[in-house]
Amino acid sequence: MHKPAEFPPCRKCGAGVLLPLSDYGRDGAAITFKAWACSDAACGFNIRIDNGELSYGRTVGASLK
Repeated sequence: MHKPAEFPPCRKCGAGVLLPLSDYGRDGAAITFKAWACSDAACGFNIRIDNGELSYGRTVGASLK
């Protein structure tokens, strides 16, 4: 029997879980787990890696690309 993936709870709100997000780099290479975002839209907590630097709490929105 297949067990569903378990994600860590959000430590900011405690109501949601942190979901892993992936992206593609400038050269098209996959970047696995570039960011984690809370599943509770009201919370909005996120943590990400940009150019090798860790950032968190930025507003999450749709890409302009």
